[in-house]
Amino acid sequence: MRKLIAFDEDTFDKLKQLGRDRMATFQELADEAFADLLKKHGIPIDLRDALRKSARLDRKEDKATPRSRTRKAKPR
Repeated sequence: MRKLIAFDEDTFDKLKQLGRDRMATFQELADEAFADLLKKHGIPIDLRDALRKSARLDRKEDKATPRSRTRKAKPR
């Protein structure tokens, strides 16, 4: 999917220079930036990330379930 994004001239020049320095395309820089943004907000990027997050949530729920403990009555 293509979307149009506007940058001011100074920002665009800096992004082009960063791409040259890292030998990366503008698309690779954008992919990395958006992946970092999604990660920051806890949104899975792909199926693998979604499965990992789901597995972590299942483990946390298992630990959170309280176990019933029977107390021994103290002798009087």
